[in-house]
Amino acid sequence: MVVEAKICGLTRPDDARLAAAWGASWLGVVFAGGPRQVDVPRARAIVDAVDGVPVLGVFAGLEASAILECCAAAGLSGAQLHDGGSAPLASQLASSGLLVWRVVRMAGPEDLVLLDDAARGADVVLVEPRVAGRAGGSGTPLDLALASAARQRVRGSRFALAGGLTPESLPEALRVVQPGIVDVSSGVEHTSGIKSPERMKAFLEVVCGEQAGA
Repeated sequence: MVVEAKICGLTRPDDARLAAAWGASWLGVVFAGGPRQVDVPRARAIVDAVDGVPVLGVFAGLEASAILECCAAAGLSGAQLHDGGSAPLASQLASSGLLVWRVVRMAGPEDLVLLDDAARGADVVLVEPRVAGRAGGSGTPLDLALASAARQRVRGSRFALAGGLTPESLPEALRVVQPGIVDVSSGVEHTSGIKSPERMKAFLEVVCGEQAGA
């Protein structure tokens, strides 16, 4: 099984540099609020530290012009629409050369229908748990049976899994869900926004082990 890893919620260039060196295929910086939010200069420093590994900006509630301006200033490769965005917004960003990830937050099987729209205009559809009062980064895992049903439903876009993943839980998630991409933030941290080198390396070693066995 071929699987890629995204290390998200980066706030320090040194953490990003280690993640890239250890095999992360994607990196993420947050502009959507919360304890991991960065500004454009910090995002640019992270982009400059990783020698071409694509860095995505996580956005919510912004119009295309604001997202495009931020991505251009920071040198970002794409936009992750944390609120899901809309198909027209996704298409507008894509037509400007950005990679587009659309996020679907799920609480139960009734949310599977949301995936149909999310695939429109998206290079990647990312699913994560919907947690009351939290916009993301809560460390809460998504039910694996629900995640597997979501992966089966997504067509025409790549599928990414997020939510409570850790080096310890990742092997089971990969076995049950078989996502193309896994996205982690709090599961490889010391504290919010401060990554643990040991846990990042352990997480990425699980992913690299999947490549070796593919």
